[in-house]
Amino acid sequence: MPRNKSFFRLLGAFLVSGISVFAAVELDLSRLQVQPHHIGKGGVPVDGIPSIDSPNFWSVEQAEKFLFGGDLVLSVPEGKSARAYPIRILTWHEVVNDEVEGTGIVVTYCPLCASGMVFVRDFEGAEEGRLEFGVSGLLYHSDMVLYDRESMGLWSQLSRKAISGRFAGQELEWVPSAQMTWKAWKNKYPDGRVLSTDTGYDRPYTQSPYDGYDRSPMPMFKVPTARNDLPMKARVVGMVVHGEARAFSAAGLRTGSFSDQIAGETIRITYQRGDRHFTATDSDGNLIPVVWSYWFAWQAFYPETELVKKLR
Repeated sequence: MPRNKSFFRLLGAFLVSGISVFAAVELDLSRLQVQPHHIGKGGVPVDGIPSIDSPNFWSVEQAEKFLFGGDLVLSVPEGKSARAYPIRILTWHEVVNDEVEGTGIVVTYCPLCASGMVFVRDFEGAEEGRLEFGVSGLLYHSDMVLYDRESMGLWSQLSRKAISGRFAGQELEWVPSAQMTWKAWKNKYPDGRVLSTDTGYDRPYTQSPYDGYDRSPMPMFKVPTARNDLPMKARVVGMVVHGEARAFSAAGLRTGSFSDQIAGETIRITYQRGDRHFTATDSDGNLIPVVWSYWFAWQAFYPETELVKKLR
């Protein structure tokens, strides 16, 4: 598939939906933390990809009418409040501002990098103690750039930091989440809640605006290439422990439990290949945040990362 074909399909989808690609919202680009030429336009304006700010949820039984067993979801495991956010829906919105057991969270997903991450949005320094995020329409290393609606500053998903504005240089708390198949999730959390298609927007959630992109060997936009250890679109699972980044090649993962040493700490890794479920815990049994992504994205943000091609 030509590199730009999915882009024009995406742009067309938003045009058909009545969203102007010429909408103007002024972002705060002061105190920019990255080189300006590394930030590019994704083809849609600020909020051209609309965030979900008042999410509605299904029961597992209700979600069965929409999801198939192999569909992927991003899971936030919070005991009885376990929630699943279908990738099918996240692809169209990229940001969900939510609250779980009194804590504000923001669920983010970048279709270009195949990276889903969850952060705490209760933030010291915010006027009301909590930030609300939207999609800026900009990209940094081909990864989504969020903005917060209080300061209008930019935030990088994969670096987890504000890259401009009042909060520049500050970091969001990364919440452990898990990507897995719908079949695995519903069996694990039969009483959980699932983000519904009742989003307030008319979108063909059974289709992807990026159809064919996952099969293309190249990213849609140019990214710095510091490492060629793997093909650019190879899938990896990344984590950062005490400031040390490590990536695990998805092709080298097999079902089982394994131990690894990262930054002097013993990490326990469990992977279920059929469920596509990867978890990591520290020596005290606490979950460590991990993110699935394409290799091109992880190496662009963490060029010094150690790469594990095969778990033994």
